[in-house]
Parts: sequence; C-alpha cells; structure tokens
Amino acid sequence: MRRPLIDDLVRLTQDIPELSLSRGELGVVRSTWFAPTVAYEVEFQSIGHDYQTRALLLEDQVQVSEASPLPATADGTVR
Repeated sequence: MRRPLIDDLVRLTQDIPELSLSRGELGVVRSTWFAPTVAYEVEFQSIGHDYQTRALLLEDQVQVSEASPLPATADGTVR
C-alpha cells in the first residue's frame, strides 16, 4: 500500500480514545512530518459537528482510503 500524500483521504486503523476518534473514521492528510519518524497530521470532521479534530499519526495508524472524496465547503474545509 502506498504512503499517504497531502490531501489524501485516509482511514484510521485504530481507536484513539483521548481524541474521541474510532477505528475506521476517515480524515484528510494536511501535512507530513519526516523527523524523527514519518508521521501525518490528519484532520477529521465529526458528522453533526462544526469543528475538526487534528491528530498527528504514525504510518501504522492510517491507510490510504479508496472511498470517494469527502465534500468540501466553499472555504475548502472538509465536511
């Protein structure tokens, strides 16, 4: 499986209870970190909420999703 790129839709592979994120949730990669290890800043939009949750995740915590892209609002944020 390929590594995620900026703006890729990714699926969470494990629960992150401290951020109220569950395995299987979809998010968008907003940035990539390379040191000291590869990590991805991923933005999650909870349905029914008007805020996003951003998490810094390791490679094994996300996988690129082949699902259709999430709709974006006029200002570019994902719903």
